[in-house]
Amino acid sequence: MSLEKYFQIKENGSTIGREIIGGATTFVALSYIIFVQPAVLSACGMDSSAVMFATCLCSALTTLLMGLWANLPIALAPAMGHNFFFAFTVCGAAAIGGMGFTWQEALAANMIGGTIFLLISFLGLRAAIMNAIPESLKYAIAAGIGLLIAFIGLQWSGIIVSHSSTYVTLGYLKNPVTLLSLFGILIIGILLSLHIRGAILIGMAVTALGGYLATRWWGQNWGYSLVSTAVDMGFPQVSATAGKAFGGFETLFHNHSVSAVLLVIFVFLLLDVFDSIGTLVGVIERAGLMKNGQLPHARQTLMTDAIGTIIGNVGGTSTISSYVESSAGVAAGARTGLASVVTGILLLLSIFAYPLVGVLGTVVSLPAAQLGSHMVNQVEVFNHVNCYPVIAPVLIVIGCYMLPTVRSIQWDDFSEAIPAFLTIVIMQFAMSITDGIAWGFVSFALLKLFTGKARQCPVMIYICSVLFVLYYAFGKG
Repeated sequence: MSLEKYFQIKENGSTIGREIIGGATTFVALSYIIFVQPAVLSACGMDSSAVMFATCLCSALTTLLMGLWANLPIALAPAMGHNFFFAFTVCGAAAIGGMGFTWQEALAANMIGGTIFLLISFLGLRAAIMNAIPESLKYAIAAGIGLLIAFIGLQWSGIIVSHSSTYVTLGYLKNPVTLLSLFGILIIGILLSLHIRGAILIGMAVTALGGYLATRWWGQNWGYSLVSTAVDMGFPQVSATAGKAFGGFETLFHNHSVSAVLLVIFVFLLLDVFDSIGTLVGVIERAGLMKNGQLPHARQTLMTDAIGTIIGNVGGTSTISSYVESSAGVAAGARTGLASVVTGILLLLSIFAYPLVGVLGTVVSLPAAQLGSHMVNQVEVFNHVNCYPVIAPVLIVIGCYMLPTVRSIQWDDFSEAIPAFLTIVIMQFAMSITDGIAWGFVSFALLKLFTGKARQCPVMIYICSVLFVLYYAFGKG
């Protein structure tokens, strides 16, 4: 069977050339995750090169499945926001608001959530789950995660640092690593404003090159030695993360309370369900492929998304989900699964770019003494500041991407606005996606109940609110 007939290219108003260009465009638009994901998950002790390998391989396999089975121009990769929940909330230390899971246990819990999502998709229960989450809370969760990602980026760039009195403050902007991050934000911002495809990836490359040139020509401590970094890296030790989720099952319920484990699974599932469906509806709508308001091949599409989560956890990376950057490929003309096949092949080839992980994800550790008298005198910071000058600008810009959802919140209805507001701010100040969701759910249920609008609150929100209250009363801390 020819490509034309298998993917029904003419029937969907496309050509093979457009599909190839669309698939390549989607790859360029999402390829930043290949370098961001290892930096994020290495924060909880995972091997960065192994995470990069798992990210490329598992994303490629799932994207190929989406193209060959569901015949849609949707690429899949580790979801931003999910990876931060994984690394900083689930695996974070209790002293900084984390839950203290090992990354192996987090992979196991995520795999359970993915399996439940697969079952939900197979049984066709996706609509019931989506309708049970109020729109205002969906928008607030997305915005809150975006701000949290941006805050991490500001810390990783040295723009924001800790302070003994005000908790956080503006960093010493004259240190070279922070200057490099500011340069990266400017470059990415210019490229995005000019609607350059692949703006984020190009911006990362230009930022890294700028740091390298500054090191070579001006002798500044930008923290880069690109050639030596690339040469010293061996092929990723895949066994460092692959299959470790199964070991996590052995200690998951032994080391943590049942309530804590169920909460983590619930949040993983919640994020996976509404993030994937929201992305799919948005991208497919833009492609003009929606049929009577329904996703085409809905069961295959959502099952592929759920399978991606499971495959990713087995391989050693966080939730793999449908990527909104697929809209870039759609804008370039992609309309069928052939575009996804092209993206998947390029993701497979990206495995051989593993030396660049050591370059673009370089950690620069600046002793406090190098931050200038301004910082040493006024800020009791850590003994050193760990910065990711190439990755940090990306996180800040992604926060900008995710924030506009607040426009859709009903701010004039305080029974909607206050829960949304609490969801957003608690995420930031508690440094916890889970706590933000919990406060949003509980406040939504209470306000609807006591303002005569009880029927506007889905039963699922009442149930979850009770469980969250019980968790705070008996399970947390």
